[in-house]
Amino acid sequence: MEELQMGASEGSYTVRQQEQARNKRLEETQETRGKGSRERPWEQKRWQPRPRDVDTMEPEGHGLAKMMGCRLWTATSKALFVEFLATGLYVFFGVGSTLHWPLALPTVLQITITFNLATAMAVQITWKTSGAHINPAVTLAFLVGSQISLPRAVAYVAAQLTGATVGAAVLYGVTPGDIRETLGINMVWSNVSTGQAVTVELVLTLQLVLCVFASTDSRQASGSPATMIGISVALGHLIGIYFTGCSMNPARSFGPALIVGKFTLHWTLAQRLAILTGTEETKKLVALKPEKESQSSSEDSIPKSVCQVI
Repeated sequence: MEELQMGASEGSYTVRQQEQARNKRLEETQETRGKGSRERPWEQKRWQPRPRDVDTMEPEGHGLAKMMGCRLWTATSKALFVEFLATGLYVFFGVGSTLHWPLALPTVLQITITFNLATAMAVQITWKTSGAHINPAVTLAFLVGSQISLPRAVAYVAAQLTGATVGAAVLYGVTPGDIRETLGINMVWSNVSTGQAVTVELVLTLQLVLCVFASTDSRQASGSPATMIGISVALGHLIGIYFTGCSMNPARSFGPALIVGKFTLHWTLAQRLAILTGTEETKKLVALKPEKESQSSSEDSIPKSVCQVI
């Protein structure tokens, strides 16, 4: 009996040891698996982001904002520069065609074609960069139509006026003194009232602005904006020359008037700008046509006051 009891106790002890060994191996297996899962790098990044990961994201966000700011500044600078350059070239070539050279007096057709080509050139330069404004009146129309922001519109107008002034200054500097005279500033004809002149300029500028809107609208534009806007400017000159010398562009009128210092009472915006600069000539009614011009000019010739614009 004692031997049987000892054998039974030994058997139970062996079974207990086997169970303990099996449980120990199971615990070690689970522990190993758990350790392996904690060591997975993708789980660490997903569930337990390290502080240094958060730190590296902040500079990247600042870098992206800085990059976007640089791109915006570059695009705006390019737009302002092309508006400045194109307006200056427009004034140089357009106003240059109105100068009275002794051997070849300008004709209406010559001036019209020159402004047409100058407009096409300027629009082609600025179309895809700044929207082909080249004209404070066009910029104002885009502002009213919510196509451009107020700060950008102010910057455009400043660039256009500066470009027109530089273009007129270069033309003044390269032209002989006996030829430059009034440098083709816009003046109302003596037989045209101020009201009539303003009305004509409003109509001419309106058709130009409408043409610019239609030509630069990708949804309905089918031809070249440079060609269509150039035709609009030529149309205005064929009529407007006989009333005011045809301005249609405040910058074109402002540049030559500022260089020669003659803001005659021919055009509202130029007069207001003259008041802002303290010019006293806006308070005087200057003779619209010099005496010597009325004696020497024929009915078919163009007055010295003839000017152009876009």
